[in-house]
Amino acid sequence: MRRYPPIADHGLIGDLHTAALVSSDGVLDWLCAPRFDSPSVFCALLDHDRGGYFAITPDADGATTRQLYLADTAILVTRFMTEEGVGEVVDFMPLGDDASPEAARRVIRVLRVTRGTVRFRLVCRPRFDYGRGTHRLDLDGDTARFTGPGTVAHLHVGGDPERPVELLRDGHDVHALLTLRQGQRAAAVLTLCQGTGAPAPPRPTEASVREAFGATYDHWHRWVRRSRYRGRWQQVVHRSAITLKLMTYAPAGAPVAAVTAGLPERLGGDRNWDYRYTWVRDASLSVKALLDLGYEDEADAFRRWLGARVAAGATVTGEPLQIMYRVDGDPLLPEEVLRHLEGYRGSAPVRVGNDAAGQLQLDIYGEVAYALSHAPDLAQLAGYDGWRNLAALLDWLARTWDRPDEGIWETRGGRRHFTFSRLMCWTAFDRGVRLARDLARPADVASWTAARDAVFEQVMERGWSTRRKAFVQHYDSEVLDASLLLMPVVGFLSPKDRRWLSTLDAMEADLVSDSLVHRYDPLASPDGLGGDEGTFSLCSFLYAGALARAGRPGLARYAFDKMLTYANHVGLFAEEIGPTGEQLGNFPQAFTHVALIMAALALDEELDRAGD
Repeated sequence: MRRYPPIADHGLIGDLHTAALVSSDGVLDWLCAPRFDSPSVFCALLDHDRGGYFAITPDADGATTRQLYLADTAILVTRFMTEEGVGEVVDFMPLGDDASPEAARRVIRVLRVTRGTVRFRLVCRPRFDYGRGTHRLDLDGDTARFTGPGTVAHLHVGGDPERPVELLRDGHDVHALLTLRQGQRAAAVLTLCQGTGAPAPPRPTEASVREAFGATYDHWHRWVRRSRYRGRWQQVVHRSAITLKLMTYAPAGAPVAAVTAGLPERLGGDRNWDYRYTWVRDASLSVKALLDLGYEDEADAFRRWLGARVAAGATVTGEPLQIMYRVDGDPLLPEEVLRHLEGYRGSAPVRVGNDAAGQLQLDIYGEVAYALSHAPDLAQLAGYDGWRNLAALLDWLARTWDRPDEGIWETRGGRRHFTFSRLMCWTAFDRGVRLARDLARPADVASWTAARDAVFEQVMERGWSTRRKAFVQHYDSEVLDASLLLMPVVGFLSPKDRRWLSTLDAMEADLVSDSLVHRYDPLASPDGLGGDEGTFSLCSFLYAGALARAGRPGLARYAFDKMLTYANHVGLFAEEIGPTGEQLGNFPQAFTHVALIMAALALDEELDRAGD
């Protein structure tokens, strides 16, 4: 077992409440419960010794491993090839369990041997509350009960009824050896219950495990069949769609930006943030991508969540909205440093919570209007009260848009007049005017139109650098910023506008390295944070999409296909690509998979038009 496998060397499983990462070694080293933003039960990714893990590995030297998903599902298979035989662990989280937020969450790990004989080693070392909480172990043969602070983890390991598995105590943890021959199987079922007084779950049986597997398998196949995507990259697009779905908190319909916290954007650096929350920006574009694939239910669920945030208005900033929330809509996300954890490969500090929730980022109002404007029937979805809330939001923005803010990248170097923030304010007014007209709803359309036009003129005059012949990151600067790749997507300029094509060329010269794109140059535009960073995969896919829309399909396809080679072995992307091609940052990152889908759709459209 490696102390710190590469970030990308993991697959993702989940049940639409929370999610777990399983390395290609067969080690489950990340799981928070009962939901994405809960304290961890296993977080060995952040500290091998203190974080806890649940490992099922071959008890043999020199084993070769392979990991894959069953096609069009979130069922993960980790295969071990040894001299004595071939075995595998099939990991999944059932989706048919009680869907209430308080319900127990389950991880099922099926062991089976397809050739010869394989001896598996099982080790379960939970470490509750990011490794801060102690626990008590009660052991009874093949069943272990770990009682931690506010959570009880029940582990049952079942195999051949005539040869029951015996779990052995190792302090407050357990281990076991299971030897299986060809055709035999066993199952380890971990059930996480909230509250120390919760009753023990029913004892799993071979039949109940098979039933859970079948229901999970069928669910994912039914879900993927709802996609209307028939383009050139079905496998990668559907894998990205499944990943976005896995990262959505079903009771609320709110997607998280990533399932992890504290993974570094640079090894040994301090850009280690908690992404287990719902960013208005990321989520709005996530559901737009899913909607483009035909997933209207997911889009409607998020819009209801978003409408509730607009109606509530309670924020830590005093503004009508804040940039991120917990998945249940709670606006409080106090940031805390977990000093007892060493961080992934020594990358401290490890942070949970996110103080960026208190930042002013005016672009979020554009993403709200953009998301709502794509509803098939907004009038039915939001009703009159929903429209009044949105109209009040735009009335407020019309009075307050012309302010400096922290910008899309959540820099901590002070507020500036960021061009992207202005771009999305324009989007807010533009979509508001269109919605008022299309829905025939009462609105101060004259004020919104005047604000829209004022923003447009300001961006064209102050956001444009005559010397660089490009739109720049913020006013009175000449630094470029890849966030502006969304400029033609929202319709601010035509993708073939002279100024836009010139900007695209300038970005290629300054930000692009062999199709990989930096979001900006932190040396030229200090962001208040130490160290450098890798290329942003989100920006790399946005760049491919921008090339396609600009009528450069050959370059776009090269950039897109080149980016796909940086996916991990099961098609997942983290936030960044490091200098030697490694994936860095929280994993998997929703925004990257959103941009992948957007780029694929743009490329398909352009290639179809060109008859390629």
